[in-house]
Amino acid sequence: MNIYIIMGSPRLNGNTATLCKPFIDELKFHRANVEYIELHGKRIAPCLGCMHCQDVSGEYGCIQKDEMQRIVESILNTDVVVFATPIYTWQATPPMKAVMDRLFGLNKFYGTAPRETLNKTKAYALLSTCGYDPSYAADLLDEVFRRLCKHSDIPYAGMYAVSDGDGDNVKTLLTKDILDGVRQFTQKLLLFGA
Repeated sequence: MNIYIIMGSPRLNGNTATLCKPFIDELKFHRANVEYIELHGKRIAPCLGCMHCQDVSGEYGCIQKDEMQRIVESILNTDVVVFATPIYTWQATPPMKAVMDRLFGLNKFYGTAPRETLNKTKAYALLSTCGYDPSYAADLLDEVFRRLCKHSDIPYAGMYAVSDGDGDNVKTLLTKDILDGVRQFTQKLLLFGA
């Protein structure tokens, strides 16, 4: 099974990156192949809304040539894509939001290209940290991914979100309960790649 983790935090040793470490360890323990990319420092332009991608059949087709092409290539060669992001004002970070918007080119719904979803067999999942209770802070982003997946006919493997308290709790983030949650979330994801 192949898992592609896109880490959207600008803090490479922050809470979301800290949560990713035991998650990756657990995936590897179960013999999953893991590819991990940090968006911080990558050149990923926002979507132009030009619709060019919708007229390109059978491939991503975005007119912008930046690091998004490599991300899309990895998405197309994996079983489950995990979007790992802290919550910034009830939304993903700006680099993650740019990636999410640029995924538009994987759906051919609005132009002259024949209707298709290039990544239809890939499951999406969300791993998140937030400053409040996840039911309050992460529920909107969870709903965004639910709708994105439903609209694109992509399986949604769900979200695992944890509160990082005051926003800088790296040393106390990995409690037994959180690590148990990581294991349960990993088991859930492994079912999507089976």
